[in-house]
Amino acid sequence: MYKVVIGLEVHCELETKAKNFSSAPNTFSQIPNENVAPVDLGLPGILPVPNKEACRKALLTAQALNCTNPDEVLFDRKNYFYADLPKGYQITQVTKPMGINGYLDIMVDGKIKRVDIHQLHLEEDTASLEHHPKYSLIDYNRSGIPLIEIVTEPCIESADEAVTFLEDLRDVFLYLGVSEAKSNYGQMRCDVNISLMEEGSDKLGTKVEMKNINAFNNVRAAIEYEIKRQSELLERGEKIVQETRRIAEDGKTYSMREKVDAVDYKYFVEPNIPPVSLSKEYLDELRSTLPELKLSRYLKYTQLGISSEDSATLSKERSISDYFEEVLSYGSDVELSVNFVITAILSTLNKLEISLNDLFITPKMLSGVVDLVSKGDISLDHGKKILYKAIDEKMDPVELIEKEGLHQINDEGELLKLITEIMDENGEIVRQYVEDGNMSAINFFIGQTMKRSNRQANPNKSKEIIISELERRKNNAGK
Repeated sequence: MYKVVIGLEVHCELETKAKNFSSAPNTFSQIPNENVAPVDLGLPGILPVPNKEACRKALLTAQALNCTNPDEVLFDRKNYFYADLPKGYQITQVTKPMGINGYLDIMVDGKIKRVDIHQLHLEEDTASLEHHPKYSLIDYNRSGIPLIEIVTEPCIESADEAVTFLEDLRDVFLYLGVSEAKSNYGQMRCDVNISLMEEGSDKLGTKVEMKNINAFNNVRAAIEYEIKRQSELLERGEKIVQETRRIAEDGKTYSMREKVDAVDYKYFVEPNIPPVSLSKEYLDELRSTLPELKLSRYLKYTQLGISSEDSATLSKERSISDYFEEVLSYGSDVELSVNFVITAILSTLNKLEISLNDLFITPKMLSGVVDLVSKGDISLDHGKKILYKAIDEKMDPVELIEKEGLHQINDEGELLKLITEIMDENGEIVRQYVEDGNMSAINFFIGQTMKRSNRQANPNKSKEIIISELERRKNNAGK
């Protein structure tokens, strides 16, 4: 038997107005070479100027991942020649990364798994190449975009753990607002390092690297295929070749090149960018802006008695979670608040294809409706219908209730009068209950009562009165 050992190198483009070391705009464009500046092209005499916002976001992400920040921002040169690197070197970090020795806790199969993070560093992205049979095209739009690379320790043991880590890491980026992390735009991609070691052994197996995978389902397919391929080779007594492979559309991996020894990039400190000291006060101030992250919120919600499924839904996006927690901050009933947010609010966002920022109903407005349902002034069903109407009319739902007199009818005398009128108008349905014992008559009269009252009748009291009145008529018919 073999133990699977996986390490990930995750790249994520940061969301900033300009690129990492130039003034060119950092925006996605399908027009080649639209967002470029002399620095991105590596022209003679260029001087890089670090992007302060990119540095801040990299440091903040490192803090969110429980890393230790450096005492200064320092950049290094990584020297290698490739067509997508016009300068002949990449500005990156080796000496003092933005964060080291961190971790991210993830939930896999109901258990918390800690993924240790070796380091997080800030660098510049390369240009992109488009290969054709007899030539290649180069697009410098991506060149110089601020890029963070997060390197895990080789502590991941399955495809499930790897994909969960990537999904949760993307949620960290979104919670912090540092990146949109759209894999289809190439904003988030990863390299997968995988090896197999014999159970009980402390010696790592030969590492195989898979480069630039930008879809989570491809990460899963690549890992599962490599586990199978390497296991079969070892079972036959063959050796694993240290190499770089790629994942193809058929779900299989194919060799690109052997990688016998680690490449010497001849790193040295970037001479054109002086180091900038980071004060404890600055780092503490940055840390104070960190939001509570997804897993912490999920666990908090489950402790409130919210189901695992609903807790996952509420904690998935920071905007939804913040909205829900603000509703609770007004003292609203937890169960009803969950119901309204997940059904009424989220369904409205999906239906109208809008975000919470575009929704008219504030948490305080929703809290007012929840409180009315909790006190029995309106039913849950009626409350949702009022909410939908308030959204359409862009009006505070509580004010709408007051304006149009939409409070729930709880007065038993008023309900009995309404129900009696409906029964007198539907004698045949009454006869079916009285003579044939047809229980569906009860549901019929409940429906008619809700319809006639514009859904303002208290459904529970209405049902009790309907049954009582039907039984009274049944007993009178037998006399």
